[in-house]
Amino acid sequence: MSRSKAITYYITARLLLAPLQLLTIVTIVFLLLRATPGDPVDAILGGRAPASAKEELRKQLGLNLPPLLQYINYIGSLLRFDFGNSITSRGQKVWDIIWQHFPATAELAIFSIAIALIVGITIGTISATRPNTALDVGGRLFGIITYSLPIFWAGMLLQLIFAVQLDWLPLGTRFPATIPAPNTITGLYTIDSLLSSNFTQFFSALRYLILPSCTLGILLSGIFERIARVNLKQTLQADYVDAARARGIPERKILISHALKNALIPVITVLGLTFASLLGGAILTEVTFSWPGLAFRLYQGISERDYPTVQGIMVFFGVIVVGASIVIDVLNAYVDPRIRY
Repeated sequence: MSRSKAITYYITARLLLAPLQLLTIVTIVFLLLRATPGDPVDAILGGRAPASAKEELRKQLGLNLPPLLQYINYIGSLLRFDFGNSITSRGQKVWDIIWQHFPATAELAIFSIAIALIVGITIGTISATRPNTALDVGGRLFGIITYSLPIFWAGMLLQLIFAVQLDWLPLGTRFPATIPAPNTITGLYTIDSLLSSNFTQFFSALRYLILPSCTLGILLSGIFERIARVNLKQTLQADYVDAARARGIPERKILISHALKNALIPVITVLGLTFASLLGGAILTEVTFSWPGLAFRLYQGISERDYPTVQGIMVFFGVIVVGASIVIDVLNAYVDPRIRY
């Protein structure tokens, strides 16, 4: 079988498995929400509301039905691409909540990943090309420390230093209330302000984005530093690199054109999965910085026992994660010819 046909069969198999993966995610989320202590009706009406009012609300929300019937009804709604209405947001559609908050999460994820890649690959490359030196030791320490630091602790510490003590950067939201927000084009304030040629809005949005994105990006950079360092160090010891040196090719060209290109193949896999996890689970970051993204809205939905909102957001995140894993596998297959299916 040719390589192109093998890849085609593999992609087809992955696409056929995707609905099963999503069904698994939906089922687990559904069961965990029902198993978690707390009642959505109590969250809405309060614990002292009359029993008759609680029962009436349960009927309206469909929570009086047996769990199996609730599950079947929910799966039927998903097949119609209907995520339902929020319990606690005055009946607002879950789809509207997703599209309202997702751009903030996407913007934070994009900037954080960019910072993580630049910092991590740079430090990993420097460390790998200078083995057993102070720079190598420093790079390894950087990777260990950033990988192990709790993000909520680092976030609070950096807020205390740069926002409270030094008063260099703002915190607590996404955009200042004193100036109008950019016109919605993409939903990403930095991009929308540039598209509108409004640099005042751009620098305002950027100032609010710097602290959370740098915090998350630097902590994630330790992952990329360790992967880049290990793989580049092994690549620099490969036979084809020695052959290139023997032919008199400059060391800089060997590093950029030969070694670094092959060493960064594993980074592609980690990049895709890390980006997907950012879009689907940056709860600690958004809660710590009060960033009004979708992960923060998920946290609120869990606190309020808002079943439709939590289920809808988790399904949305699940689609992103499953889709990202498929894209990354396909990219790896084309980038690395050694991969066989």
